[in-house]
Amino acid sequence: MRGIYLVTDRSLCRGRALTEIVRQAAEGKVAYVQLREKELPARDFIDEAREIKKILELYHIPLIINDCVEVALACDAAGVHLGQSDMPYSEARKALGEKAIIGLSVETWLDVEKAEKLNVSYIAASPVFATPTKTDTKKPWGLAGLQKIKNFSRHPVVAIGGINENNISEVIGAGADCIAVVSAICSADDPAIAVHKLNDLIRSF
Repeated sequence: MRGIYLVTDRSLCRGRALTEIVRQAAEGKVAYVQLREKELPARDFIDEAREIKKILELYHIPLIINDCVEVALACDAAGVHLGQSDMPYSEARKALGEKAIIGLSVETWLDVEKAEKLNVSYIAASPVFATPTKTDTKKPWGLAGLQKIKNFSRHPVVAIGGINENNISEVIGAGADCIAVVSAICSADDPAIAVHKLNDLIRSF
């Protein structure tokens, strides 16, 4: 896992179509896109996922579905991202197969320790910093917590939560393999330029 990982949030798109935000992020060379929809009915979620997958296929970018294994199967996504209260990893792996990307959020040290026993594709330290887009999580890890996770875990570490161009270098310095952002792209005046800037900061570290 390397590069910028977009996690979508339609409420932060400033009235613009989510598909257009994703398209611009893809043009800016985002590495992964996670489609997160907490309110949409399953049928609408699937329709949207299929539409976004068509866009991402043009750029060879994997689509990851937040929480919903059924939606991932229906749209043939690259994988899913699971929270601690979602479907257990073992069941998701059985449903999606060995080649699927399956990420897992870790919010406590116990979560990190348990993840060592799982063949997840990555773990997501959530959140690194306090952020209004992640209100249902535990205490932020901070840079020291992120570094502790990286030093301990055998898995690639994705950092998420309050990360932007002002602090991304510190997060990379703390050991993050991949940077997940929400508002820094969804709310940007130009998502493509926002991704370019973030990628430049990663490369310059």
